[in-house]
Amino acid sequence: MILSVITWNVDPELFSLGPFSIRYYGLFFAISFMLGYYIIEKMLKTEKAPEDWIEKLFMYVVLATVIGARLGHVFFYGWGYYSQHPGEILKIWEGGLASHGGAIGIITAIILFSKKVSKKHPLWALDRLIVAITLSAFFIRMGNLMNSEIYGHPTSFPWAFKFITNINAWTQGAEPVYSQPSHPTQIYEALSYLSLFVLTYWAYLKTKAKDYEGLLFGIGMTGIFVARFFIEFVKENQEAFEEGMLLNMGQLLSIPFVIVGGYLIYRSQKHKAA
Repeated sequence: MILSVITWNVDPELFSLGPFSIRYYGLFFAISFMLGYYIIEKMLKTEKAPEDWIEKLFMYVVLATVIGARLGHVFFYGWGYYSQHPGEILKIWEGGLASHGGAIGIITAIILFSKKVSKKHPLWALDRLIVAITLSAFFIRMGNLMNSEIYGHPTSFPWAFKFITNINAWTQGAEPVYSQPSHPTQIYEALSYLSLFVLTYWAYLKTKAKDYEGLLFGIGMTGIFVARFFIEFVKENQEAFEEGMLLNMGQLLSIPFVIVGGYLIYRSQKHKAA
C-alpha cells in the first residue's frame, strides 16, 4: 500500500534573463565544476604542485567532460537518429549527455594532461580528480531530478514520486500529465555518489590511500558504476531500443568500468606511488 506520494512539479527553469534562461541543471553543472576546482586546487597546493597545473587540468577536464558526454549520448544511445541528422550533434543545449562518454572523455584528457603537462603517470591525476568527479556526479543527478527525467519504474514504496511526463508542454502552460508513483532513481544515484565523495575525500585526507597508485580512482570508479548497474534495474529505459534487452545500455557500459576499477584496486597494492 502506498502510504504517501511526493508530487514533483518543479519547473526546470530557475529564472529568465531576456531570451536566455537559467535552468537548475546548468546551474548544478556549473556548481559542480566550481567546487571541483576548489577541491583539486587545495589538493595540488598542499602537495606543492606547480601553480599552473590546476588551470590546465581544469581546461582539459571541462572540455573532455562536455565533449565526451555528448558523443557518448550520440554513439551509445542515439546513433540511429544522429547519423541521419549530424547537425543536431552540436545542439547540446537541447539535452543529451551520457555519463559513460564523459568518463571516457575525462580519462582521455588526463592521459594527454599527464603526457604534456605533469609528466606523471595518469593515475596520479585520476586519484585526485575522482574526488571531484564523484561530487559532480551527485550534482548532475540532482539536475536530472529538477528536470523530472531519468526516473524509475512504478513502485508502491512510500517515498515514490509522481513526475510530470509532459514537462516541456507544462512549462508552456499545458495541464500537467503525471507518471505513476515511481522510484526517484535520480536520488538513489545522487546519494550513492555523495557517499563516494565523502569516502574518497576522507581517504585522501586521513589515510595513505593516495600513496597507492590507482587505489582512489579504482574505488571511485567501481563504486560509481556498481551503483549505476544495480539502480538501472529499477530505472526506466532511456531509449526504445533497450526494451527487451536482458541488460540495458547503461548496465552493459558499466561492466567494463567496474572490471577496470576492481583491477586498479588490486594493482594498487603492488604499486605504491613514488
